[in-house]
Amino acid sequence: MGENNPELVASKELVNTIVEGIQEKKGANITILDLRKIENMIAEYFVICDGDSNVHVDALSDSVEEVVRRDAGEKPFHVEGKQNAEWILLDYMNVVVHVFQKQVRNYYNLEELWADAGRTDIENLF
Repeated sequence: MGENNPELVASKELVNTIVEGIQEKKGANITILDLRKIENMIAEYFVICDGDSNVHVDALSDSVEEVVRRDAGEKPFHVEGKQNAEWILLDYMNVVVHVFQKQVRNYYNLEELWADAGRTDIENLF
């Protein structure tokens, strides 16, 4: 599986589109975890960010869905957590998006849980 694999390129482009959707609504502390070298992973990437409140978390997930649908023509395979919006998960198969309220993100600490993954932190734009 080289870098020229169309599926890999598509996943990376999807990650970039997801980050754009998060940035449009001022999502903070965006982290990309590259899980491709971890055995038996069901996704290639996790994109993690946080918002200030349940309203902000909901707006971030809506923005990701809208930007990805508009720019990449993709819809999430599965969405969880919209009811209380403390942690919304958007599953795009190869890429899974985790939108947290900050205290919930700190509690679950996915970055530490997946410490073997390649990690890229995106600087806040605001």
